[in-house]
Amino acid sequence: MRTAFSALSLPVAMQDNLVALGYSQMTEIQAASLPVILAGQDVIAQASTGSGKTVAFSIGLLNRLTPEQIATQALVLCPTRELAEQVCGEIRRLARFRDNIKVLALYGGVPMAAQVSSLQHQAQVVVGTPGRVLDHVLRGNLSLSQVNTLVLDEADRMLDMGFAEDLDKLVRTTPSSRQTLLFSATYPTAIEQISRTLQRQPQRIVVEAVHSQSKIRQFFYEISDDKRLHGLRCLLTHFEPESCMVFCNTRAECQQVADDLNEKGFSALALHGDMEQRQRQEVLLQFAHRSLNILVATDVAARGLDIKDVAVVVNYHLASDPETHIHRIGRTGRADSQGLALTLCSPQEASRAAAIEDLQQQAISWADISKVRYNGRAIREPAFRTLCIEGGRKDKLRPGDILGALSKDGGVEGVDIGQISLLDSHSYVAIKARSVKRALAYLREGKIKGRRFRARKL
Repeated sequence: MRTAFSALSLPVAMQDNLVALGYSQMTEIQAASLPVILAGQDVIAQASTGSGKTVAFSIGLLNRLTPEQIATQALVLCPTRELAEQVCGEIRRLARFRDNIKVLALYGGVPMAAQVSSLQHQAQVVVGTPGRVLDHVLRGNLSLSQVNTLVLDEADRMLDMGFAEDLDKLVRTTPSSRQTLLFSATYPTAIEQISRTLQRQPQRIVVEAVHSQSKIRQFFYEISDDKRLHGLRCLLTHFEPESCMVFCNTRAECQQVADDLNEKGFSALALHGDMEQRQRQEVLLQFAHRSLNILVATDVAARGLDIKDVAVVVNYHLASDPETHIHRIGRTGRADSQGLALTLCSPQEASRAAAIEDLQQQAISWADISKVRYNGRAIREPAFRTLCIEGGRKDKLRPGDILGALSKDGGVEGVDIGQISLLDSHSYVAIKARSVKRALAYLREGKIKGRRFRARKL
């Protein structure tokens, strides 16, 4: 039996906003952590991606804000730029119940000047990566002296990525009286150590990340390394997923797999740390917009991303540890959907497979890869294409403006317009393939809110 958000002592306006956003029942991590967070205690929570932890800590930090106080009162640190952008967006949505709350994302890969300009207006909530946030603090652009809530999201990944020193420097600039919320998917010794340094008598909350067999069907396929690429193609043409995430262990492998699939006619793109920020953002948007079937990613690049409705997860190699395997396959089978996880496993990876069995406390289902035939053709074409409009939130654009311009003035049927995503200086809209030419022609010649914006197809 799940607990309703209405059971919490939250302002009526915040409760109403939660209902408007479709949040009525708390997830397991929310029900376990929110009463403790709202009581002002430090928390160390172990929960996987997709468990609802972002909403949990966001409600907590928003509840402690004083909007009239023009100073940074909450700091959320994330391991990657993509996660910082995603968390920032979620906090903005949850903050709608109250006027004058400014939320700002700070991460590398974008010019400092624009961020410096935004910082002059004093955001009450800052979400960012440790390196870039520390850079702004050291330059005197950002003061953390009024921070009352510090959140470390995906703390284990931040330590894996070498942010320990930056975290230590940042924490020293915040008040010792702050509340510290530490969220981690795994609980290595390093997390225990950093908790002892940063927190005061934290309450530890653990939500198991082992997935039910009834929600996610798993199959392992024994394969030699030289047959691995062919095995992947066989799985993709046999199961024909509308959306699929393929996990690779290295950046080079990730790019190689994506390139091979593209050469064979699949709709696939890579996502890894060697890519420019804009590239990574546009790849993710295409996958979220259903204008890309296959996302080939490393764990670091994909960690923490809120990508819904992934039909199939494929492990090209086994993950280095069983917990990471559990987080990977948790991308599928979200909400009420059934998921499918397929793993290619060489004899040299047998010990890793055994470790997964031990963690799951259930036997692995092995299937015969020789019975999965490659039919020589790629899987179905993506349902949508994504168009980029060179105007965004800073141009006062809203999703309704783009939808109205395309459907009323551009003659594009409403059913052919999919997800619309707004960033600061760009907007992205998913259009069904049959209407792409019409939509692009209008965007290039017509107007949105009385203005012309350049547009292109990704």
